Amino acid sequence: MISHLYIASDSLQILTRGYVENVWLQAMTGLLLLGAFAWAANWVAKRIVLTLLLRLIDHLPFRVEAAHIGAVVARLSNIVPALIIQSGVAAVPHLPVRLAGFIASLSTAFIILTLAIALSGLLTLGNDLYQRRPDAANRPIKGYVQVAKLLVYGAASILMIAALMDQSPLLLLSGLGAMAAVLMLVFKDTILSLVASVQIGSNDMIRVGDWIEMPQLDANGDVIDIALHTVKVQNFDRTITTIPTHRLISESFRNWRGMQESGGRRIMRALVIDQNSVGFLDETGLAAVARFGLLRTYLHDKQDDLSRWNGDHAAGNRLDGRRLTNIGTFRAYVLAYLRAHPNIRPDQTLLVRQLAPSEHGLPLEIYAFANSIVWAEYECIQADIFDHLIAILPEFGLRLFQRPAGSDLGQLMSGTRIWNGQGALEARALCQVG
Repeated sequence: MISHLYIASDSLQILTRGYVENVWLQAMTGLLLLGAFAWAANWVAKRIVLTLLLRLIDHLPFRVEAAHIGAVVARLSNIVPALIIQSGVAAVPHLPVRLAGFIASLSTAFIILTLAIALSGLLTLGNDLYQRRPDAANRPIKGYVQVAKLLVYGAASILMIAALMDQSPLLLLSGLGAMAAVLMLVFKDTILSLVASVQIGSNDMIRVGDWIEMPQLDANGDVIDIALHTVKVQNFDRTITTIPTHRLISESFRNWRGMQESGGRRIMRALVIDQNSVGFLDETGLAAVARFGLLRTYLHDKQDDLSRWNGDHAAGNRLDGRRLTNIGTFRAYVLAYLRAHPNIRPDQTLLVRQLAPSEHGLPLEIYAFANSIVWAEYECIQADIFDHLIAILPEFGLRLFQRPAGSDLGQLMSGTRIWNGQGALEARALCQVG
């Protein structure tokens, strides 16, 4: 029995002596113990401490921000095991100095990266909080937040490289002076976008929700995102056009915000009148237009004015006198019709004017503002107005100019009746066939 005890004691001494002499085994054991302790600390931080913090965060009134705060806190909890490894690696026995220094530097670099990511999350949280402001769409800060993130990650990169090289960050910063030209070339778009973002924000050129039109880039729709490098526009066909931010400064674009804020959308369209149908109103024509209630005041005042002028200047000569014309009367009717229309803004510019005549006819342009900025409603208002005007135009003895179609020429050649805007007219055939 005693002999067996001596044998076991000798074996234990041999194993202990071998363990003491095997420095690598001691180092590996120390690293395993350090890793286990770091894992345990990470488990406690995430399973217990973080869970309690998230429960407290859930009681906050802002659910979206609570989710962001939870993500930031979860990221910060990764610092706990890194700090333990950084502080405890020096206590691992027989670990080579260079390896211990590398592990400590790697832990420091990981801590810096984790802090940078957490700070980036805080910046995102700040942007989300700012978006809740009522004037956030007028003054977006997303571009500035992205610039701050670039600075954070740039500083973190320098500190991480300095930690891995075990050098002072000032040494790396002193070498950046020689790389300034290279950095200017590499970050050229970023610098241009930053300057453009500042100008766009300070001059209030565009906002999220604005309708902008930039034909050279096939952009025609609503702005849905303003970032540092790009501005996203959702076109009316539901496609997305991405515009470089600096191009909004260097090139022209149209912003329809003024129209949207005014509450009215412009109608500017012309009826092209056949000039051959323009003429004076005779007794029959005057009696026909006198039926319109919208023209009673105009006709009464106009006839009194013409009678006075003709009495003072024409001296009984009818050819030298002023007379009512069908197109002038129709212009007055259109103006009165628009003033009485319930969907036309009376406080905005309202014009019915003649443009320069051309080989295509005499354009009679309507310039008015509908009381709706909704696209579908605006188109319906405009279509209803011109439906009525085109249909009532023959009552004034006027015709719209239209190039003849093949069917018109066929009717003319066969001698059939064609419509001239006032009724059916028998057209003589220009030639006889057979």
